[in-house]
Amino acid sequence: MLFDFELVFKAISVPVRIRILKMLNKYELCVCQIVAILGLSQSTVSKHLWILKSARLIQDRKEGRWVFYSLIQNSRNEYAQFIISNLSQWLKEDEIVNEDMRKVEIVKRIPLEEAHECSSKII
Repeated sequence: MLFDFELVFKAISVPVRIRILKMLNKYELCVCQIVAILGLSQSTVSKHLWILKSARLIQDRKEGRWVFYSLIQNSRNEYAQFIISNLSQWLKEDEIVNEDMRKVEIVKRIPLEEAHECSSKII
């Protein structure tokens, strides 16, 4: 129990991971789309995703050469489930989160093949 608690709260202690969770609360996103939205390197985003996945907050799905991430709907970690269940209610008025969501809307309209070039198009 303590380990599950620690995993989740360490995972959400970094603001960029909360931003990722907020995006995944509404959309399934490919790594390249998350990279474009956050303006971070792919390796940095992948590390954040690995931490969120280890805490059982998110899951991945491979489709061809793309890996898509989404929130886990029924996490076996009760602390992760609490975070996921309440995520939609939190940070509704946050400027950064709202800007991320605006960028998500734009990135979702861009073909995945072009997503690695997205950051200059949406900023």
